[in-house]
Amino acid sequence: MRLIERYLFRQLLGPTLLATAALVALALLARSLSEFDVLVEQRQSALVFLKIILLALPQLLGIMMPLALFVAALVALNRLHTEQEIVVCFAGGMSRWRVISPAMRLAVIAALISLISGLWLQPWSARQIRETAFQIKTDVAATLVQPGQFTEPGPGLTVYAQSIDRDNKIQNLFIHQELPNGAASTYSSREAEIATRKGEPVLIMRHGSNQQFSRDGVLQYTSFDEYTFDLSSLFHSDELLHYKIADRYPHELFFPDLTQEWEQRNKDKLLAEGHSRFAGPLYNIALMSMALAAVLGGSFSRMGYGKRIAAVGAAAAIVRIVGFGVQAACEDDPWLNVLQYIVPLAATAWAMSQIFRQRVSPRRKTKPATPAPAFSGAA
Repeated sequence: MRLIERYLFRQLLGPTLLATAALVALALLARSLSEFDVLVEQRQSALVFLKIILLALPQLLGIMMPLALFVAALVALNRLHTEQEIVVCFAGGMSRWRVISPAMRLAVIAALISLISGLWLQPWSARQIRETAFQIKTDVAATLVQPGQFTEPGPGLTVYAQSIDRDNKIQNLFIHQELPNGAASTYSSREAEIATRKGEPVLIMRHGSNQQFSRDGVLQYTSFDEYTFDLSSLFHSDELLHYKIADRYPHELFFPDLTQEWEQRNKDKLLAEGHSRFAGPLYNIALMSMALAAVLGGSFSRMGYGKRIAAVGAAAAIVRIVGFGVQAACEDDPWLNVLQYIVPLAATAWAMSQIFRQRVSPRRKTKPATPAPAFSGAA
């Protein structure tokens, strides 16, 4: 790139980075509010909460980057054009392509980042989120005890705890268990904690007592300083971790294992997701082209380009919404997947036609001059 092109590139890069960071930060904030129950209800650590939020970054980046690119390009280009810097570029002999080439290079870079993220980084992060959520779901401590509530984590088992402190120590624990032989057993302890022994979860109760009623109504009372309650029989689950469509890598989307019933039933949805991973980055180029068309697609105006920008902004929103609609339609008809590429390419072609169109002012037709009449006279 020449010096002037590098200058234009820098003028676009700064607002793009700021807009991307701002939009992603807002999206992360919204995501953190929706995941806040991980801290409150499921009592996970702040590191687990932060891990879930940060792992959502690749998916949010793929959605927000085209929009950030569009907004930043409008702001930067409108300023450059209003301050006549682009007019000076044209006056200096630069072609339209040389003027817009820095913006298109930035759009191509953004498209490549989106492509790499969508093909590999996004499914990896989505799988990490799924695995973390599965671990939280099967967490013994979160499932067994809810402070101030009676819970039934297993058949015939009722658990109550007054509170759980920051060290995960359970205070004033009560457990009532119905035994298979018709008897019942009740445990109470001032303090307890969940631990692992020989790879199995156990509940260690301290300073408590046990009251056991036999089927004949005989009461047996025992006090203890420490008692280990086995939890392994309660939390042996047959539930398996299942990756959803958004968690799959490209080869799993385009070449599913049709011997599996779920993949055979959802093969069209897998194919639509695979094509969207390749078509989605094209919206970076499409929206950048539309931003260029909003500023450079018409005549120069000292009053700004508010109406033109608003019209192109509405068109860009429609293009992106149509893209989402086409992706949803492709889940039912795989032959429509070609439209996922046509929508952004058509938007790019329209924008380029607005940028490079030539306005030729009509020339007035002039009538041929009528020769003056010759006069002859006698001297």
